[in-house]
Amino acid sequence: MRIYVTHSKYFDFRKELYSPLRNSSLNSLHEIVLSHEKSDELFSSKDFIPTCNVVIAEVSLRSTGQGIELGWANAANVPIICIYKQGTKPAGSLKAVSNIFLEYEDREKMIQKIEEVLTKIKT
Repeated sequence: MRIYVTHSKYFDFRKELYSPLRNSSLNSLHEIVLSHEKSDELFSSKDFIPTCNVVIAEVSLRSTGQGIELGWANAANVPIICIYKQGTKPAGSLKAVSNIFLEYEDREKMIQKIEEVLTKIKT
């Protein structure tokens, strides 16, 4: 499965999101695309997102750019999994593009919950 990961740029996404994903079994089971893994340059996602099987959106912090990407995913009928850290409140408007919301306490729980949901998504 090809998975695109989107997030706000206002947290340590390399440590808090990218590292746990790359160090999990998800990395060997799926093609995970992390747009800012090697560069902070703008990633051209408009044409790329429709080629994905699923989008994982870390939505603990609000982000205009991420909202645009989620709109593209929704328009292309790509399923969106919204994940957010316990104690944060995702934007209510996300319910317009997804019905999958996973609250996590720590990195291990985040990976576990993503694994559980991915097994239920048919591509």
